[in-house]
Amino acid sequence: MTEFKVNKTYKEINEKIASGKAVVVTAEEIIDMAKKDGMVETAKKVDVVTTGTFAPMCSSGVFINIGQSVPSIRTTKTWFNDVPAYSGIAAVDCYLGATQTSDDDPLNKSYPGGFEYGGGHVIQDLVAGKKIKVRAESYGTDCYPNRKIEKTITLKDLVNATLCNPRNAYQNYNCAINKSDKIKYTYMGTLKPAMGNANYSTSGQLSPLFNDPYLKTIGLGTRIFLGGAQGFVTWSGTQSKKEVDRTLDGAPLTPAATLFVTGDLKEMSPEWLVGQSIRGYGVSLSVGFGIPIPILNEEMVKYTSVSDENLFTQVLDYGYDYQQGKSISYGQVSYAELKSGTIIIKGKKIPTVPLSSMVKARKIADKLKTWIQKGKFFLGEPQKYF
Repeated sequence: MTEFKVNKTYKEINEKIASGKAVVVTAEEIIDMAKKDGMVETAKKVDVVTTGTFAPMCSSGVFINIGQSVPSIRTTKTWFNDVPAYSGIAAVDCYLGATQTSDDDPLNKSYPGGFEYGGGHVIQDLVAGKKIKVRAESYGTDCYPNRKIEKTITLKDLVNATLCNPRNAYQNYNCAINKSDKIKYTYMGTLKPAMGNANYSTSGQLSPLFNDPYLKTIGLGTRIFLGGAQGFVTWSGTQSKKEVDRTLDGAPLTPAATLFVTGDLKEMSPEWLVGQSIRGYGVSLSVGFGIPIPILNEEMVKYTSVSDENLFTQVLDYGYDYQQGKSISYGQVSYAELKSGTIIIKGKKIPTVPLSSMVKARKIADKLKTWIQKGKFFLGEPQKYF
């Protein structure tokens, strides 16, 4: 006997998608449905819930094969528009990280640095079809005698370009304040002194991993929306955590799971991969990311119908505590409070600033919904759970 009143399989849902009969709603739409009809009835009606987020995801990058030269070369150093890539792989393969700065960037020598161009911008320029200057060097070998190449390429010219992001889609993240008396420039944005603002970076009730808090439907092989195309979950992300404090409904109260994901850069869009310059910190890449959650039973309705009022995060000080490795919470706030525009910490009303875009998060969830309804996107059943 099953513990659930509703039981569906990936195969059954995919068959409904193929026939055009699958019922697909977004993570915001299911909230009212669950309130009105209850968990069981909603589980009977709905097959898939779509999610979305769009925010800076520093742990991102792309594996690139720049193409062989004549005579042949085994590259040991490679640059794209003067942004270095890691070349300790083989022949003409390299990995370009989103947070890599260009060689001539003054960094924070003139504080705070502007960080106008880096790996994230190269990735956006590639998917936009722009021309990129590539140069590479080698020490030379008998089998690979060439020591230097220079050329101009576009994404179409590349033999292979695979977006490979070791840590994306954080399941919750801190809300950052600055308790010091000086302005601070951080990866969470510019923080004014004396708690002048509070920055956060999660789409709340639309956020992919908030809608499956225990990753019961997400694992190796899960098909996702990544950078405007179909991608895949290939492993758990770096810094992923399971054992964290949670609400009674399972939602983590602090940063928890992350995902390692990959996809074909040649299929992606500059609308959903955007290079970022973060003042005083560095460069990054904003990534469009979404996961379809299969409604296998009523439990998944409970998870996907979570609302911003019931999702919480901790307010941390990035003025002093963070760099000292201290995770002292100065308050627990809901995403409903954060999205309202202000929170109250220690009696002070503080304006909130989102680093993630709710407009784009909704667009991703809607686009994923349309793809599934039109039979262009099927669910990937996990081959391993994390």
